[in-house]
Formats: sequence, structure tokens, C-alpha cells
Amino acid sequence: MAFDLSPAPRPQRVVLDGRYVRLVPLDAGAHAADLWNLVSAPEHDGLWSYLFDGPYRERAAFDASLAKKAASDDPLFFAILEQPSGRAVGYASLMRIEPAHRVIEVGNILYTPALQRTTGATEAMYLLARYVFDDLGYRRYEWKCNARNEPSRRAAERLGFTFEGIFRQHMIVKGANRDTAWFAMLDGEWPSRKAAFERWLDPTNFTNGAQKTSLGLLR
Repeated sequence: MAFDLSPAPRPQRVVLDGRYVRLVPLDAGAHAADLWNLVSAPEHDGLWSYLFDGPYRERAAFDASLAKKAASDDPLFFAILEQPSGRAVGYASLMRIEPAHRVIEVGNILYTPALQRTTGATEAMYLLARYVFDDLGYRRYEWKCNARNEPSRRAAERLGFTFEGIFRQHMIVKGANRDTAWFAMLDGEWPSRKAAFERWLDPTNFTNGAQKTSLGLLR
């Protein structure tokens, strides 16, 4: 199979506009207050269970972590802003960027309670995938998670990633073993995935905020 052998462009700090959310380069000064208000309470500690950092008890430590993320090029972090308010309700990154092989991963995903199970939550993943495939020309888009993280595994499959297996004893995270579940989406699969995303995200697919047809059925 013939394909472009030149390196893919590296992702940049761009703005990705959607109907329900807007992705912008993460900025600690602009986004820390919104995010802190949504994740700092002890009842939200579960948001950090499968992430590499957190939870945070002090605002200064949270801000410092966010500033470090914002300065990073790989992972490259984007804040997820709800439309039209502009409030930061989560973040995600493009990471393990391999331009020579045209392979890239989405990860470090923090969805606050304000973003979870919303149309914008799905649109954020669509916007990143569209950027990766349509704008940058990557061949392989990966999703990896702790094999015990069932919500993340269900999300990957719902979004159109294919499960490829478990890497046993892949990492030590927060002092515990992590077996890693690997998922991927390929460029040849993207056109049908994209069409399903766009049909699902269309306002006509919703009545009073409830979907008429699921993303899985549309795919």
C-alpha cells in the first residue's frame, strides 16, 4: 500500500472551534481558576484515579502543575472551553508524537463534571481527531488507558477506536502496576468515523438535549 513517506507536521498550539466546545492552547493564567473550581472538592478525587497526577489539595500546586502542562510540547495540552460561555471545563493532550511514523496519541484527558456526558465531551474528541487526520495527515491515532479503567475503555470503543490488546505490566503509576489497554483508529477508517461524528453532532439528532440515535448506531 502506497502512502506518504515524509514526516507529518507536529501539532501546533491552534484553536479548534466546534458548535458546543472550543479547544484552545492550555493557559494556566486563563484556565486554572475555572478548572480548580470544578475539580478541587474531595468528592471529585475520583477524576484523578487513572491520571498521572493529582488530586490536589492546594491551589498553588494545581496551578504549578497546569503551568508545566501548558509549557509542554509533548504532551501538547488543549483546554476545552464550553460554548458560548468560554468557561474551561476540561483538558486533553496530543502526545507520544511520532511524525516520522505519522503516529500520535490522545491522552491526559480530564473531563470535569461540567463536561462529562455532554455533547461537547464527544465534540472535543471529534475536533482533535479531525485535526490529527485532516489537517496533519497522521496515519494512526492511539488511545491508551489503564486496563482497569472501564469507562475509558467504553469511551474509546464508542468513539470508534479499535481495541488491540493489553500490554501487561506496562507502567508503574502512583506506586501501582498498570496494565495498559491499547486502542487505535487508522486513517483509512477515519472517513466513516468522521461521517458518524458529524451526523451524531448535528442539532437535528437531539430533542431537548437527548440524542435520537447513538454514535455507535450511526457508525
